[in-house]
Parts: sequence; structure tokens; C-alpha cells
Amino acid sequence: MTVYHFVGIKGTGMSALAQILHDMNYHVQGSDIEKEIFTQKSLEERGIRILPFDKENIHQGMTVIAGNAFPDTHEEIQAALEQDIPVIRYHRFLGQFMERFISVAVTGAHGKTSTTGMLSHVMQGAKPTSYLIGDGTGRGIEDSEYFVFEACEYRRHFLSYTPDYAIMTNIDFDHPDYFANIDDVFSAFQDMALQVKKGIIACGDDEHLQQIHAKVPVLYYGLNAENDFQARNIVKSTTGSTFDVFVRNTFFASFEIPGYGDHNVLNALAVIALCHYEEIDVQIIQERLKTYQGVKRRFSEKVVGEQVLIDDYAHHPTEIKATISAARQKYPGREIVAIFQPHTFTRTQTFLTDFAESLQGADRVYLCDIFGSAREHHGKLSIHDLKEKIEGAELINEETTVMLKDHKGAVLVFMGAGDIQKFEELYQKTFA
Repeated sequence: MTVYHFVGIKGTGMSALAQILHDMNYHVQGSDIEKEIFTQKSLEERGIRILPFDKENIHQGMTVIAGNAFPDTHEEIQAALEQDIPVIRYHRFLGQFMERFISVAVTGAHGKTSTTGMLSHVMQGAKPTSYLIGDGTGRGIEDSEYFVFEACEYRRHFLSYTPDYAIMTNIDFDHPDYFANIDDVFSAFQDMALQVKKGIIACGDDEHLQQIHAKVPVLYYGLNAENDFQARNIVKSTTGSTFDVFVRNTFFASFEIPGYGDHNVLNALAVIALCHYEEIDVQIIQERLKTYQGVKRRFSEKVVGEQVLIDDYAHHPTEIKATISAARQKYPGREIVAIFQPHTFTRTQTFLTDFAESLQGADRVYLCDIFGSAREHHGKLSIHDLKEKIEGAELINEETTVMLKDHKGAVLVFMGAGDIQKFEELYQKTFA
């Protein structure tokens, strides 16, 4: 019996894929750093074995699935290669695996995790659906008809996939350590579009996606009138958003979501368009959208004392704006405090002015030191370069989170793709 050994099993995509294979009765284990990461909880709940990295973990009878963050020189990958044990990269394995199902790739610079979560929740109400979400959540069902998965553009990894459908939420310049500019990003999405087999659901409000060419039909969704699927009569409240959907200017149905901000209306529109194309009953779509509770680290809330604490993965200026806007919709009249940890030096350098502008949408701003990555641990700039561009911004560290108590009754928004959660956790301990 083949044992699937995951090198870097705590990675968000890797963790989700391991859960899927386990659910489908494959023998799964993996290795990673010993530091606790939020993705491991779901693995532990399933009884999936997590080992510290060690070349002695590798044995005959295994297939090694290697996380993209680890080079071929990693001790476990090297041990497998020396023993002629099959090694396959995460994205290549996923590309082969999805061929068994009607596959839906969800991609875009922003919103792909939330949209993948929303689509998988809705589709489960109609058909057996397996899914892989970029927050580390995965579920496998052996007789699945559909497979919904998040497809990341970084290093063009999504070109390993030839899905039946693709949802494209937007194209924006990010990952400046890899992509040269917005044209380089567009070329990656254009190449991806040519690999889709049945149809593309694209946001027509995005000027770049309007230029996408494909061999299959492209259906556009958005708030603008020229889209095939348009949201009208949007009503935003402290409990969520309601809107009417028109399909090529003909009323289709009304929908309600417990999400905030235009970006969540757009995510729901993408889901509605895909489900409409696959002839899923409108009542199922309506009911499932109402009960969608979101994904990990996307506007995750808790109340501590008189304050509301929000944890969000926002790490790009566009995402920061959307998160602050959503907080204002849900909590009108309350002070919005942003606690932001920049992620990677190259991204911070590239978007320094844009970060400053987006953060100034908050009432107060606190900045944590820049979080490096496996690819870069230092850079020429520091957090002081960003602080100088934001009026009234203050620096915060693990010892000084207690100063956030000064903002009585405020909404504290912790944002970042690094380890910003530790600042929130330390702050919560000050209430103990």
C-alpha cells in the first residue's frame, strides 16, 4: 500500500491536499518544522501523523509529495531521490489528481480563498463535492462529481492545471519577487485561460480580465451593466448584504450573504454564475449562500471586552482597503484600528506608497516589523520607511501590544500573511 509522505505538510495547500487523500482512504503522513502552525489542527483531528523533518522518515513504498517552498536539496527530498522513491511536486500532483472530477479552478490576485470556500459550500448542497481551500482546509469524498480548488498564480504554478472551469476574480500586480510587472502577471493568466476546457467565469469589472482570450466561452460578472451576470440594488447592512442578480439584463433572483463589502458581493456573483452554468437549482444557491460562514483568517472575528478583534490575511494594498471597508460596513461609527505586518521585503518595497494610502483608511495605524519569507530574510528598507509615510502611525512589538487597550470600544483589525496572529494572541493574554 502506497504511503503518501508530504514534505512540508503544514503548508496551506499541502495540509488541505493531505486531508483530501486521507478522507479518500489513502495512507497519509508528513513532516514539517516543529513550530505550531494553524493548519495542523485539521491534520491532528484526522489523526494524520506529523513528523519533524528527518531524512530517516523516507522509506520504500512511499510517494513523496514535495511542497513548493522546499528545494531538491532538502534532506528528505534528496533521500527519496537517492532511493529512487517517486517525488512529485504539490502542483503537479494536484494537476493529475483533478482529472477524475469536474474541476473548478478559482484563481485571481485577490479573493480566491474566500471564493473557493464559498463555491465549495454552495456546491456541496447540490452535488458530492471535494474541495481544496488555500486556508489549509480540504475535504475528500470518494464519489465526488466536482472538485473545487484554489489555483495560485505564484511562479505560474497554476499552469500545471487543465481544469474544466476557471473562476478569475481579478488580475493585479503582486509577488514582485517573481513577476516583473502587471504585463507579466497578465501573461500568466492568459496562458492559464488557454488551458481551461469548458468555460471561464471572469470579473468583467477588472480591466485586465476584459482582455482575456480563451478557446472556451468567457462569462463576465460584476457590478457594471455590460456584464453577463450583474448585481443590482445592493443593500449593505450590519448583518451582511442583499442584491438582485440580472443575467444579460433579465432578472434572475435575489440573494443574501452574511459578508461585507463589494468584494464579497463579487465573490458571490462568481459562484452564482458558475452554478447557473452548471444548472444548479437557484433555491439551493440562495440557501447555501445565506449559511456560508467564511474561511480561516478572512475577517475572522472575536469579541474581547468592549473591543472587536478581526484577524485577516490581507497583505496587499487592495486587500487592506477591502478589509477596512468591510469593517466600517459592519461596525459603523466605531473606531477602526489597523495593526499591520508587511509580508516580504520585496512586496513592501514595491508597494510602499500604496500600503501607506490603504492603511490611512483606518482611524489609527500600528505597524509590526516586516515578516520575511523562506526566500528572503532581510532587505534594504525597514518598517520605519513605511511609518514615515503614515501620519500618526506607531510601531508595535510583542511586548507593547497592551497599548491597544487605549482604544476603548474599538475594532482592532490585525492584518498580514506572516505571523501577525501571535500579536493578537499576546494582546488577548493581557485580559487574563
